[in-house]
Amino acid sequence: MKKGLSQSSLGSEKPVRRKRKYDEEFKQQALAMVRNGQSPRSVAEALGISENLIHRWKRAARALPQATEDEIEELRRRLKQAEMERDILKKALSIFSRQT
Repeated sequence: MKKGLSQSSLGSEKPVRRKRKYDEEFKQQALAMVRNGQSPRSVAEALGISENLIHRWKRAARALPQATEDEIEELRRRLKQAEMERDILKKALSIFSRQT
């Protein structure tokens, strides 16, 4: 027996892990879940993938041209503002329609 190896470790082999491929749509959906406030850990558990994968995908997504990312963030801010204005107008409409 070789030094440092126990009897039980000689006969046991680790199962071969196969690398799974994920399409771009799946990756984007996972990253969207994280952007919408879910933690990378909860997204990973929900999708049955490694949390490290999500962090790798986030780093890769950051490698996109900065102008594109800036534009996306600006559009998200504008969308949030428009949604807030819409909600205010809905409330105003319900208040004024009750008075007549």
